[in-house]
Amino acid sequence: MKEEIYNQIKNNFIDIEVNKKVSEYTNNRYDLSKYYEIGKLIDELSKEKEYGDKIIEKLSKRLSSDLTIHISRRTLFYIKKFYEYQKGQPVVAQLSRSHYILLWL
Repeated sequence: MKEEIYNQIKNNFIDIEVNKKVSEYTNNRYDLSKYYEIGKLIDELSKEKEYGDKIIEKLSKRLSSDLTIHISRRTLFYIKKFYEYQKGQPVVAQLSRSHYILLWL
């Protein structure tokens, strides 16, 4: 077996895997930024007096009806908690060097 051809094949497979990881990371990063935005909006709504304590329940019912997909109260609650945890510090800023290394393996 010619070592040069083998290395080209191997490198192509490595390129495929790296590309998959980058795509997964890009999609995940987009989702996290959207969850952060949604959490921020839920937090703003929850501060309005007219909605009271049932804001997440009302949002769940209305969104599920309008979007024809089920969006549970629990999901919205966790998104709000995610925002509260991340508040003031962008998600990407919290990724350490080891996170990036794991993405590339």
